[in-house]
Amino acid sequence: MFAIDLTPAALAFATMLFALRVLNYAISTLRLVFIGRGFKFLASVLAFLEAFIFAVVMGQIVSDLSDVTNLMAYCLGASAGSYVGMVIENRFIVSYSTVTVITHEKGKEIIEALHGNNYGATLSKGMGRDGEVDIIRSSASNRDIPRMIEIIRELHPDAFIDVEAVKTIQRGWLPGTNGHK
Repeated sequence: MFAIDLTPAALAFATMLFALRVLNYAISTLRLVFIGRGFKFLASVLAFLEAFIFAVVMGQIVSDLSDVTNLMAYCLGASAGSYVGMVIENRFIVSYSTVTVITHEKGKEIIEALHGNNYGATLSKGMGRDGEVDIIRSSASNRDIPRMIEIIRELHPDAFIDVEAVKTIQRGWLPGTNGHK
């Protein structure tokens, strides 16, 4: 039913399938990032590469579904490729989010702490269910978001915090950009 072939040639072939699958999934992850950002041409080029690699790999896999070594290489390659794609995105592609804080108290202290840590932030007033609230909004690189939340939580552990992905940013204060983006 299932065959395990551990000859050098079979292992080399399985390694090639694994590597192509890693590449395929990494490309897929990056393509989704580009789609989300509206980079149509880059997303289209990556879609072509992704489809080509997928077709080559699938052609090899479906020709002998009883080969456990190739099936494992295929599945492990998909898993590793997802991870590699996320690492590439986090390392080389700058993504932004907007943090919104809504609080009945300590709004001024929170915004001063954010400014003191070189984050741009805007404080406005709003009306919540229980009365007037401070609304603080700040956009930053996703790498900075955990630190921003830590600063906010240190001052007000019960503050409402909402983090939203940002498609594009134009102008404003962002750390690491000499002031303005």
